[in-house]
Amino acid sequence: MPNLLLFLHVAGAIFWMGGMTFMVLALRPALHAQLQPPVRLPLVVGVLRRFFILVIVSIALLLATGVWLLLQVPGAQAPRGWHAMAGLGIVMMLVFGHIFFSPWRRLKAAVAAQDWPAGGQRMNQITLLVKVNLALGWLAIAAVLLWR
Repeated sequence: MPNLLLFLHVAGAIFWMGGMTFMVLALRPALHAQLQPPVRLPLVVGVLRRFFILVIVSIALLLATGVWLLLQVPGAQAPRGWHAMAGLGIVMMLVFGHIFFSPWRRLKAAVAAQDWPAGGQRMNQITLLVKVNLALGWLAIAAVLLWR
């Protein structure tokens, strides 16, 4: 059972981190180079709508499995890296919550109103916050693997 929970925990992290990496480093630059805002921004909204469902599922999975795995070891005996990963993970979830409830909502409204400059501003804000989350994710991975 612990191995299955660890597998599910890692799978949730891979989906979230991999999706952020793909969006920021591959999809967004290619779309920006090839498509104008009236085509690009509605496409990005469609992609993010699907991706954010995966992020929410990943967060639920990470929380459920992470709490269970952490509770299997008395707090004082758990490696420091585990605690660092948990703290960074919570910060990442809060950053995602901000993305979801603020710039994401405004991006959808701007695209619906065909306000391309405002949509571009919101997309830039989302991209910056995703880059922050990506950096935090790598710090969490480093903490759990390197800080024992």
